[in-house]
Order: sequence, then C-alpha cells, then structure tokens
Amino acid sequence: MTTHLLTEARARDAARPRLRLAPGVDFPLARLHEACGPARRMLAMWLAAALPGPVIWIAPAWTPDQPHADGIADFTDPGRFLFVRPARAEDLLWTMEEVLRSGAVAFVVADLPGPPGLTPVRRLHLAAETGAGAGAHRPLGLILTPGEGGAQGIETRWHMAPCHSGRRRLWQLDRRRARGAPPAGWQVSQDRPGALPRLCPPHPETA
Repeated sequence: MTTHLLTEARARDAARPRLRLAPGVDFPLARLHEACGPARRMLAMWLAAALPGPVIWIAPAWTPDQPHADGIADFTDPGRFLFVRPARAEDLLWTMEEVLRSGAVAFVVADLPGPPGLTPVRRLHLAAETGAGAGAHRPLGLILTPGEGGAQGIETRWHMAPCHSGRRRLWQLDRRRARGAPPAGWQVSQDRPGALPRLCPPHPETA
C-alpha cells in the first residue's frame, strides 16, 4: 500500500507543469524554490529571462545589495522588474504570499536575510497553487537565501557559485534538493553578456 501511494505521488510530481532550463534543471510551477550560494541572484536572472512578463523582486529596504540595471541587462530587460522593498522583516514573506496568491505575474523573487521556517514555506506553496487557479499565470516563487540555504519544505534547492576562467563567464550549478531526483551538478557558461546561458552535461555531486 505504501509503495502504491508513493508511486501515485511521484506520478503527480512528474505531471506538474514545470519550467525546464535544461535537461534535469526543472522548476515545477506554482511551487516555491530556493537558491543559495554567492551566484544565487544570477540564477534568478536566468529564470527571469526564461519566464514571460513582469518580475516582482522583493528585498529588505535596509540592505545595500540590490540588483543593478546593468547587471540585469546581461540576462534580460531591466524594465520588466518591479522592486518592492518592505521596511519590516515580517512584510517580506507577506508580500511574496500576496503576489503569489494573485497569480498576476509568472515569477516572484524574495531576497531574504535567512531561510524561512516550515510554516511560512507551506503558506507560500498554498499561495502559489491558489494563484495558479485564480490568476493569469502559474507563478513560480523563488527565495534567495545566504550561505548554504536550508529552508524546510521547499520544492527544490539550488546552489550556484562563480568559477570564471580568464574572460570566460562560468558558474557551477548544483541541485541540492528535488523531489525524486538525486543531487547533481552542471557547469554553466555564457558566451557573452545578453546571451542565454548554456549547461554542460550533469555529473553526480560529490560529498
């Protein structure tokens, strides 16, 4: 009976609409994902380039690190971004929840000072699922967390770090957590600013 239930759950996960950046680099829609590591914002820009319409970017008003138009332009049009800067910590996830629930945009990013707890993550999943039925989009939610991340209950966790070589623009992308998929890693390259990043074949993540 347990095996049967697990099989049904995996079938539902496989059937869920998703954004695929490359084979194995999948982001199920109407769910919450986590990106960590020093190049986590680059991954967010890559996702923004792959999704349509406006992007809502939520970040604390008190932090100096904010995306710059010139850096965004390496991946997509900066004019697509609407920046929301709450003055209170408790308003970061509240704002993300409300935007996801509306289904008004395809991509919502929250640049957080630390990983949220399990209850807020569950609320964000539910908000994204509600938005998928109520709005124009199946919204994809992405939280950016410092260091190694570690939010509980997220759909996937990705770690991204630069590994540039001379003038070559290179990054290491690691899948740290995903339902039904083992950890794996890819090298990401970008031929020139403005070009879509490309991935080399995956390799198993080593401890």
